Amino acid sequence: MVELDFEKSGGLVPAIAQDYQTGEVLMMAYMNRQSWDITLRTGIAHYWSRSRKCIWKKGESSGNIQEVKEVRIDCDNDCLLIKVNQVGGAACHTGYRSCFYRVIKDGNLLVEGERVFDPDKKYGSTRSLLKGKGDGR
Repeated sequence: MVELDFEKSGGLVPAIAQDYQTGEVLMMAYMNRQSWDITLRTGIAHYWSRSRKCIWKKGESSGNIQEVKEVRIDCDNDCLLIKVNQVGGAACHTGYRSCFYRVIKDGNLLVEGERVFDPDKKYGSTRSLLKGKGDGR
């Protein structure tokens, strides 16, 4: 088994989630050793929430889980590219398919794409508590 270098960045490694069919970058999060082990064991992406200081199963609240299809590890063993099937069509807790739905054009920040779901309807009253945390419900 490949051993990741969790020590280089204080126990965490960046993990980029990418659509396994289209190659679209969906999100970036962090994994610690435990979330990495759970991901490998279950085939469902689990990450470390830096804001909540706990492991979270991607899509645990929204149902938009990430089924792992392939994992690639960089040359330094300290960064992951996880190719996933994004269940529910959206990786971003704001309702967009990708967390990278904003683009800078001519110095302006523009939104590209349509929301897949309404976060207020999906998360209800917890939305206001979690808003802006970026922990990927």
